[in-house]
Amino acid sequence: MEKLSKLLDVEELDRNLFRSRQHVENYRKVLFGGQVLGQALTAATRTVENRLPHSLHAYFLRPGSSDLPVIYDVDPIRDGGSFTTRRVVAKQHGRAIFNMSASFQIQEPGFDHQVDIPTDDVPDPESLKNTQQLAEEAGLVSEAHDQRRYMIDFRPVDPESYFDRKQREARCMFWLRAEGEMSDDPLEHRCALSYASDLALLGTSLQPHPISLFDPHLMPASLDHAMWFHRDFRADDWLLYVTDSPSASGARGFCRGQLFTRDGVLVASTAQEGLIRQIKK
Repeated sequence: MEKLSKLLDVEELDRNLFRSRQHVENYRKVLFGGQVLGQALTAATRTVENRLPHSLHAYFLRPGSSDLPVIYDVDPIRDGGSFTTRRVVAKQHGRAIFNMSASFQIQEPGFDHQVDIPTDDVPDPESLKNTQQLAEEAGLVSEAHDQRRYMIDFRPVDPESYFDRKQREARCMFWLRAEGEMSDDPLEHRCALSYASDLALLGTSLQPHPISLFDPHLMPASLDHAMWFHRDFRADDWLLYVTDSPSASGARGFCRGQLFTRDGVLVASTAQEGLIRQIKK
């Protein structure tokens, strides 16, 4: 099985200049946005020493092509005493398709609190089916193939919510973990989680509406993505992704997410706005 860390690895072409080695398409046959997120963060980490990323803010500017590599140009904006900032521009055909600012921090002690989430009523991931199995059971052959390519074991707590058109509350829960064992490098796990965090987040904004993220008459696309890393974790251990969507308007959906370990530790938060434009039949 291909390791996610291999997909997210980037080749150094010159100082602060990198190129992707592999790619993965999404179900719309374009470059998966999470891949660009993960590879861009990987490129940024290659220019920083002894600091971990604590936040990133990104914009998806153009659809990426899975037929050619992505060039990542890292701008070392700031190296401070406690914080380091990097700006990354991803390019194809000489045009920017994505940009991101990422902030890194030294490890230091401080105040500590977190929101609690009740996990007693949440089924264990071992009792749930992953999205590949759910797609196969629904007869969605191409979708099942796409789910396998992501190299993330992704298991909806409500199995019917992922592919059907039923109207629901704008809130979802998923268990996820990277397939295959990863190294002990915390940078690798943060890059892997940034990749996985783009999966299904936008679909939460469609839950109150009678349409699926996989509907052929829907044009979905991530517009921006923000992420904050709060505590250390392993991306190859089960994490509970709790998402909600406070608003959808103007053909855009706004979504938020929180990621917890099995014992309830909040390790990361996300926010995203995406295009959810209906195409006329």
